[in-house]
Amino acid sequence: MRTDAREFAFKIIFEKLFKDGDDSLSFNAISEEKALNEQDLAFYNELIKAFEDNSKYVEETVKECCEGYELDRVYKVDLALLYLAVSEIKFVKTPPAVVINEVLNLAKKYSTDKSGSFINGVLAKVVK
Repeated sequence: MRTDAREFAFKIIFEKLFKDGDDSLSFNAISEEKALNEQDLAFYNELIKAFEDNSKYVEETVKECCEGYELDRVYKVDLALLYLAVSEIKFVKTPPAVVINEVLNLAKKYSTDKSGSFINGVLAKVVK
């Protein structure tokens, strides 16, 4: 399911926020990658490529839409979710409503109670 591929991509983006220049995958990431079926693995690869190829644009877009927040003060989980969402909306061309719904579900699972409204507000500005 694309949801699993999206969740895996989120985890990799989150991990990359802490690993400057280190592209090696953790043991857990490798085991999750093997658990994806062929279609989901292709979608996961598309998401990661979209983020990696356009990371400067993605970061600037999130920065512009996070009015009143410095990116280094945003929870890393929320930042990784925003990077994933912007990458998918802008470069994978998944309908924004689908991406936002999926990312908000991941926020419920991995982040704080207030993260959903924060992420939703930032992504509303991205889509505008």
